[in-house]
Amino acid sequence: MDWLLDLPLWTTLLLAALAFIAGFVSAIAGGGGMIVLPALLWLGVPPLNALATNKFQSVFGTLSSTINFFRKGHIEGEGLKTSLLCAFIAAILGSVLVQFIPTQLLSQFIPYLLILLALYMLISPSLSDEDRPAKLKKPVFDALCINGIGFYGGLFGPGIGSFFAVALASLRGFNIRKATAHTKPLVLTVNFTSMIVFVFAGQMLWGLAIIMAVAQFAGARLGSNLVISKGSKLIKPMMISITLILALRMIFDGV
Repeated sequence: MDWLLDLPLWTTLLLAALAFIAGFVSAIAGGGGMIVLPALLWLGVPPLNALATNKFQSVFGTLSSTINFFRKGHIEGEGLKTSLLCAFIAAILGSVLVQFIPTQLLSQFIPYLLILLALYMLISPSLSDEDRPAKLKKPVFDALCINGIGFYGGLFGPGIGSFFAVALASLRGFNIRKATAHTKPLVLTVNFTSMIVFVFAGQMLWGLAIIMAVAQFAGARLGSNLVISKGSKLIKPMMISITLILALRMIFDGV
């Protein structure tokens, strides 16, 4: 497989620009994959190569925002290891199970769940710039929410960042900056697990993936800085918008 699949220079530059935008959007609200993946397919990249390349570059965007949030003190290292371990194991189980079960029913159900999630975000007072008392202790939260969302991420995936952020804000009492920041290493763990599968399957277009990963990294750095500076004024409307757009796209595309 050619490193760039013999794509014209303008196509590679366009995909790099889209990766930058996707990294910026994902750092704030998630959903960057719905920008990059359709573009890869529309420009003629074979589906499996497109999925692999999209997953690789998105991992580096999430890594960028994770590093930025951690360095600026918005991610608490204490206790994070157990959450990441739960997300990792659950994602592996989901990735294995999806190979043996039909996902058509899940595909039909998830868009409406995303719409309900967006409506909850619109009216919920928990998505604010203030911390609130936790409703679940961390071990219970990890067992129920981290395992559940991580499993869903490995099994299917759309909207995983929004699910993590809303769960952290609503059940752990995190303010919206902190919830968004802690979402990133969790999403990184789930997506990295899937990426490894694609790497070993030999589906990666390495040249294109690396170029897009660099662009994603830069876009995510900019987006995560805006999360820190703007808080709920920026995050909440973008999360609601991205979640609704993702749901409507899944409905109309029959995904």
